[in-house]
Amino acid sequence: MKTFVKHDPWCIIEEGFHPEFNRITESLMSLGNGRMGQRANFEEHYSGDTLSGNYVAGVYYPDKTRVGWWKNGYPEYFAKVLNAANWIGIDVAVDGETFDLAKCEIISFKRVLNMKEGWLERCAEVKMDSGKRLEIHSKRFLSIVYSEIGVIRYAIKPLNFDGKITFTPYVDADVMNEDANYDEKFWDEVKREVSAGEGYVIARTKKTGFEVCTGMKFAVKQNDVVVDLNIIPAEREKYVFNSFTVNCIKGQNTVVYKYGCNLSSENHEKRKLLANAKIVLDKAFKKGFDALLNEQINAWSKKWEESDITIEGDIAAQQGIRFNIFQLNQTYTGEDERLNIGPKGFTGEKYGGSTYWDTEAYCIPFYLSTADSKIARNLLIYRYKHLQKAIENAEKLGFSGGAALYPMVTMNGEECHNEWEITFEEIHRNGAIAFAIYNYIRYTGDKAYLSEYGLEVLIAISRFWSQRVSFSEEKKKFVMLGVTGPNEYENNINNNWYTNTLACWTMNYTCEATEYVKNTFPRKYAQLVSRIKFDEPKETNRWKFIAEHMHFPEDKNQGIFLQQDGYMDKEQILVKDLDPAQRPINQKWSWDRILRSCFIKQADVLQGVYLFEERYDISVIRRNFDFYESRTVHESSLSPCVHSILAAKLGYKEKAYEMYLRTSRLDLDDYNNDTCDGCHITSMGGTWMSVIQGFGGMRIKNEKLSFNPMIPVQWKSYAFKIMFRKNLLKITVNQKDVQIENQSEKDIEIIVFDNIYLVNGNGNLVIAGIS
Repeated sequence: MKTFVKHDPWCIIEEGFHPEFNRITESLMSLGNGRMGQRANFEEHYSGDTLSGNYVAGVYYPDKTRVGWWKNGYPEYFAKVLNAANWIGIDVAVDGETFDLAKCEIISFKRVLNMKEGWLERCAEVKMDSGKRLEIHSKRFLSIVYSEIGVIRYAIKPLNFDGKITFTPYVDADVMNEDANYDEKFWDEVKREVSAGEGYVIARTKKTGFEVCTGMKFAVKQNDVVVDLNIIPAEREKYVFNSFTVNCIKGQNTVVYKYGCNLSSENHEKRKLLANAKIVLDKAFKKGFDALLNEQINAWSKKWEESDITIEGDIAAQQGIRFNIFQLNQTYTGEDERLNIGPKGFTGEKYGGSTYWDTEAYCIPFYLSTADSKIARNLLIYRYKHLQKAIENAEKLGFSGGAALYPMVTMNGEECHNEWEITFEEIHRNGAIAFAIYNYIRYTGDKAYLSEYGLEVLIAISRFWSQRVSFSEEKKKFVMLGVTGPNEYENNINNNWYTNTLACWTMNYTCEATEYVKNTFPRKYAQLVSRIKFDEPKETNRWKFIAEHMHFPEDKNQGIFLQQDGYMDKEQILVKDLDPAQRPINQKWSWDRILRSCFIKQADVLQGVYLFEERYDISVIRRNFDFYESRTVHESSLSPCVHSILAAKLGYKEKAYEMYLRTSRLDLDDYNNDTCDGCHITSMGGTWMSVIQGFGGMRIKNEKLSFNPMIPVQWKSYAFKIMFRKNLLKITVNQKDVQIENQSEKDIEIIVFDNIYLVNGNGNLVIAGIS
């Protein structure tokens, strides 16, 4: 753990510069607006350790894999989210001496990400080698009102001298990914244009042909008066800049207002990119920094009004949940169904910025409860539009008849992950997509989705499961061989309990969905049957038969579900007995040693217990939790939230709180020593779940919202809002009671502690007896 970030309810604060942690801070203080993103790199030249990152949503490059691409069915490439043109750059020279924080004496330094208002600020006082002292104050944001715009206010004040300061604002598209497989640059220049006060570069991605126009426009002020500048515009390949020198006097601020834009061919005709970029930039320039910032603050205020969670009495916990909500809201807005949520969002290159099963398992619940239902619907439609690619993915592996295997990693529906044990074995992702359809319908009541999109996806997935199983004559059961469950510290095992459970549930649910659509939407059903050649009696009977005769590994002596066949053959060592110096084991042990150990990377059996908890009595849940929690090292960001939710259900308050802090502060405290690569965006939906479903005990029961709240002893109270079928509820829990406020006109029935209550429109309900 690292504790250099100050605890604050609304801000992420670095007081004093920590160059050894700079990449971590760059990740933590990243900015995004759903359309583009940016790491918290410095505007001026910095020769210290840094990972430059500017990203444009939906733009990627198919980087050829280093291994395996020659094998049948193996992906030829790994899709990379691209480090795009750097528009924030403003190089500075003081009387000819380059300003570089890595080469200055830093007298004071403070970097702040204001999550409430959506901006990043840096204040520093430095002494250069020449003895000249400067005060630097920069503030920037990516507008969530105008999603193609970013704005910077960059101020420098000489503290002990009069002199000349040369500024060089630029756009640099001559960039590369640090994770490029062959050290290749992924952009070609299409066009560049530069003039006094502005500049543009249009770059095209190799192979995929996306084009992005990145532009800048700026003004300079002293004493709030625009300075008349002698600007020297210049250019070279993929790079445009302006250079100008300003006479500065001691104690006077010189302020550069720089406006940047990123326009993508995903949203504009290529031939109009430059013209449209000029229009967009000109509007922002005329509106000005202060007006744009005020709009930013107001827009973020509305987002927080819908999605904030307040925690009284525990600043670390409060900061943690708001950090997670902030990152989710700035990563995905739901306005474009072509986009999804990469594991690192706009905070880093790792994992390629692609779509994983994390979206369905961890993010959809957040958007269901904090935004209009169309947001979650768009995430499901994204998968529907990739269905044909999922069928093609399955065909490459030898499946037929419309069976679909959704990719482990994708940008366009095509599998682009290149680790065998994950790409071809971690097939439980298919079930996560099926469960997300069920979860969406259960929450919204939008059963029409089944006839429009959902049933077709469910049938294709069930066709895959029915072909993926084999029948064991020895067991007289169906088995699932050669799989990897959510616990990636086990590869190529047989009968992962979670995968088998999810497969059977999917086939049964598909049968139910088939009956519903056939009876409710007979015309659409008939069209679907004809189009996909669905032999209902034959296929559904097989699905039901498989589900009834599936093998599920268990240990009857201990009363637990076994993670997979043979799990108990491993030496059973508990995590508490591990030498702390050996943690995290994925950075200290060989892969061979990890695979032979009993240690679990993330919730696996417990992932299934969490999804299907209504099937099991509390004693079954407790036995499985006690067994697997003691063997789980939580070296996946997706793990602590599930354990927190189950611990809360079991009344394990301290364990629930411990796991909540771990998931909410995973990046802030760098638990797994990997925040430098970027933040774990998709797991942040799980953090939200740990409060709402864990401490709040929220479930859907009989078409109603149900709550069974508990509160950690460390908290005085907590409160959250839930949007449910056109109702907006505010739930406040303290150490004495639960308060329900209906902030909608419509009455609603809810369940609290297993009792049904009617909450009138704009009414309140107080229920005593919190545990």
